[in-house]
Amino acid sequence: MTWENSLPLLIVLTSLIPGAIIFFLREAAHGVRTVLNLVGAFSKLVLIAIMIGGLQAGVTYETRLPLLPNFDLVLRSDSLSVLFVILSASLWLVTTIYAIGYLEESPNRSRFFGFFSLCVSATMGIALAGNLITLLIFYEFLTICTYPLVVHRGTEKALRGGRTYLVYTLIGGVLLLVAVIWLHAVVGAVEFMDGGVLNGVAQSQPALFSLLYVMFVAAFGVKAALVPLHGWLPRAMVAPAPVSALLHAVAVVKAGAFGIVRITYDLYGIAVANQLGVLTPLLLITCLTIVVGSLFAIFQDDLKKRLAYSTVSQVSYIILGVALFGPIGSIGGLLHLVHQGVMKITLFFGAGNLAETLGIHKVSEMDGVGRRMPLTMAAFTVGALGMIGVPPTAGFISKWYLGSGALAANESWVIGVLVLSSLLNAAYFLPILYRAWFKEQQAPWPEEHDFGGRLETHWTLLMPPVVTGLFALLLGIVPYILRSLVEVIILKEYIG
Repeated sequence: MTWENSLPLLIVLTSLIPGAIIFFLREAAHGVRTVLNLVGAFSKLVLIAIMIGGLQAGVTYETRLPLLPNFDLVLRSDSLSVLFVILSASLWLVTTIYAIGYLEESPNRSRFFGFFSLCVSATMGIALAGNLITLLIFYEFLTICTYPLVVHRGTEKALRGGRTYLVYTLIGGVLLLVAVIWLHAVVGAVEFMDGGVLNGVAQSQPALFSLLYVMFVAAFGVKAALVPLHGWLPRAMVAPAPVSALLHAVAVVKAGAFGIVRITYDLYGIAVANQLGVLTPLLLITCLTIVVGSLFAIFQDDLKKRLAYSTVSQVSYIILGVALFGPIGSIGGLLHLVHQGVMKITLFFGAGNLAETLGIHKVSEMDGVGRRMPLTMAAFTVGALGMIGVPPTAGFISKWYLGSGALAANESWVIGVLVLSSLLNAAYFLPILYRAWFKEQQAPWPEEHDFGGRLETHWTLLMPPVVTGLFALLLGIVPYILRSLVEVIILKEYIG
């Protein structure tokens, strides 16, 4: 196997192999476990950097392994996969550092970090999948290896949340399997391609291919938490903070949104999807999800649940960009794929710091916390303002492109949805910031720890939200760094 053939597989294996080894480590082997995690994370980033350089030079990277007659497991790099693997690998590194500090005294750390690494491997497989069979395999693998993370605490509440998560995602998985088999029965083996591969075929049987598209969107929409398929997400917040951060910013919900993007652009083709008339219902569902998620968030006193309903709303911005037929809206959606990940992981890191350091779990307990944990809350503030869409944060750039895309697509009513969403975002984020920065502490916080009078919490908990918060700001101040890659992706999808 040549270097070009092995690189996509190696990117998956840099987390899969350390994860498999970690399962067999004793709990006391803290140093070995940490080294394996960090070596895997840095190795993955190095390989991705090599892949990006090769793609710019015109090199094609593809791993093809035979599974069954006429069915190959295909891992292939393209511009869209690069966008997702950069996000996933970068945030895996900072989340690993965060999890090392967060779980320092917890039991079952080898089990946790083993499944944690497998989860990232599955996400990489989804990003690099070159055909439907490969996407299906890694998508279901993601369900299997995230369930133990959701139920990691082992409490009755955690087990209930895990059961709900499993029921939703397995139903979505069965629906995806049926759609994949049905499509293969009709057209045979197909592989993803810029601009789509169903042009001509789909138009010959519009009713059938419209139904299949609805099945694909519903299957991926479970993990993407589209209303009314979102019920598992708030219940999964019983998981530890690093898991919540991973679920919302990198793995599960983002994998669902990415699946819809991949099916629309590289299986059907955006022009074919528009001709079939399936984008308009998708647009309506995403707008409904954006508003409903925000409305539920307003009434949550539990901080992680408020952030969970915020995710229900915010992830739909990605799909909104797809549903707005036109390159400008599509750019906004793909930008938000990254922007939402960076901002949301910052918010969950902040929530985890408050819980781990001060025992704070509710918004009503946050009075004056900004003076006790200024760096954590400064990063949280950047993430919150970004979700609202306040310049110069990354969230403003996403919403600007989505709004411009709505006008270009003659869907001006979507502007009203975006404005309403920003107002609702402000309604559930600004009270948090007001409490943290301007209200006086009402009572001593429970379980307050001493970190030597210099740091507000352990550095492994403090550094990740500060870094991701700075990135959320940088992506808004210097947007062309990411925009140039996204514009290349969209150009290929619309021209083919």
